[in-house]
Amino acid sequence: MIQVGRASLKPLARKYIWWKTPEEAVAMPERVIAQVMNIGDYSDVQALVGIVGDEALRHVLMHAEAGQFNERSWAYWHYRLGLSSVDQVPPLPVRRFA
Repeated sequence: MIQVGRASLKPLARKYIWWKTPEEAVAMPERVIAQVMNIGDYSDVQALVGIVGDEALRHVLMHAEAGQFNERSWAYWHYRLGLSSVDQVPPLPVRRFA
């Protein structure tokens, strides 16, 4: 679980988790962070980095659920956070059915 001031994520939650209230959205900060990492604009991504830091972004990426990232964002964040080198990005998470 990521320890971050939930109030600082509310503006991003309002914009990127529009189907919930900001209060509901920040109850799951990893979801807000993943959503901004996936579809956030440049200024919002920069704000997110300032709020949570690279270590939290790495945590979210390494524990991502299926469907949280598109291929482009997945590759970008692996490179940006130093988790993989060129052409060595791990596959996107997939759902597994028992």
